[in-house]
Amino acid sequence: MIKLAPSILAANFARLESHVREAISAGVDWLHVDVMDGHFVPNISFGPLVVAALRPLSVETGAILDVHLMVEHPDNFLEDFARAGANSITVQVETCPHLHRTIQHIKELGCKAGVTLNPATSLTALEEILPQVDLALVMSVNPGFGGQSYIPSSTDKIKRLRKMLDSINSKAWLQVEGGVKPENAKEVINAGATVLVAGSAVFGGKLSVAENIAAFHRVIK
Repeated sequence: MIKLAPSILAANFARLESHVREAISAGVDWLHVDVMDGHFVPNISFGPLVVAALRPLSVETGAILDVHLMVEHPDNFLEDFARAGANSITVQVETCPHLHRTIQHIKELGCKAGVTLNPATSLTALEEILPQVDLALVMSVNPGFGGQSYIPSSTDKIKRLRKMLDSINSKAWLQVEGGVKPENAKEVINAGATVLVAGSAVFGGKLSVAENIAAFHRVIK
């Protein structure tokens, strides 16, 4: 089953709840929350308060709050985001010197645990941790800003990660984030992705949120 996870980074924050509700009403049940600290990536987004603000909507609709921590020292924030209502927390392999401990802590907090890596980081960095995770994310742009173009070599990386997961009989979601849109969604899915993260392709452009999501669903189905 392929999931679409709209990234709220691209939503209109003047009306965040209603904009996100449009996406849920159009048939998505994951919400991707990109947290940036201005250190690990050259941008600042938001923190646990935004997750807490979305939590009532998540409880009402059953939508998954999928938090991606693009921050230095993520261990310092795990409890805050779990308390705020995150269902899933993904960390960057580059920021976690004791990755097994971090993944274990996320699970102890009652959240699903995910791991990701930058485009230039080798998949070998994930080999030892893959059996422990619920989600593995391929970044198909360099993290920090929305609206970037998909890096073509990401498709091969997705394929290789799919083989790695299958080789250990992992049931983890294979998520892809960065430049994903209806025009390349089939390529990403065929490579082995099971969760597509899309920001501006859902919340931006001339079409409505519902029309943008419908375009993705036509490809997914």
